[in-house]
Amino acid sequence: MTPFRIREIDHLVLRARDQDALVRFYCEVLGCSVEKRQDAIGLVQLRAGASLIDIITVEGKLGRVGGAAPGDEARNLDHFCLRIDPFDLGAIRAHLLAHGVEPGDYGSRYGAEGAGPSLYLSDIEGNSIELKGPPGPV
Repeated sequence: MTPFRIREIDHLVLRARDQDALVRFYCEVLGCSVEKRQDAIGLVQLRAGASLIDIITVEGKLGRVGGAAPGDEARNLDHFCLRIDPFDLGAIRAHLLAHGVEPGDYGSRYGAEGAGPSLYLSDIEGNSIELKGPPGPV
């Protein structure tokens, strides 16, 4: 048994070819806000609820360590899941389409709180995002 328990995801780090465009995507499309910038190391930290999404430049001090830029053949991450409230599928789809984002696969999926509605999308760098609603029937 470990001497600690995991409470939640603290942060995740995404490498970007175009950091400014990716920051705009997460702020304008998903409602994040810029919490902190550390330009000397190529890092922008975005507030995502109780968690952070860090965006680093591929060519920056931190990003160079990761090798090739993200893309179809070199993803940084399979996907990450953002728990959202409320989960109104029609409103979510309309919002994404208004921002030029094609909604992906929708269905009931199991998450930290149990099975519930889930919709996939991709950000402008090709990272897969799951938007997850509360537990319950789809």
